[in-house]
Amino acid sequence: MADLNIERTHNLGLPKAREIAERWREQAEAEWGMDCAVEPGDTEDVMRMSRSGVSGSLTVSANRFDLQLKLGFLLGAYADKIEQKIRQNLDELLGPA
Repeated sequence: MADLNIERTHNLGLPKAREIAERWREQAEAEWGMDCAVEPGDTEDVMRMSRSGVSGSLTVSANRFDLQLKLGFLLGAYADKIEQKIRQNLDELLGPA
């Protein structure tokens, strides 16, 4: 098993961060076959996601994205490449820092 913890700070505010999280959810479902469910909150939303060999959550707040993933045995071998792709994807969605 491998754990991935990816955090990105931003200054977008919660409404815009929610829009970006929704785009990320659409990509995760379409490109990676993830099943996602969003639990909205007053100050942050939590998106729970899973598929065979992967489970985790994305916490979205007014100033931060916090992604926690657990990779199963087979996908754990590709943890570095998976982490690199996710970081690149979040950086593209969030734009320049």
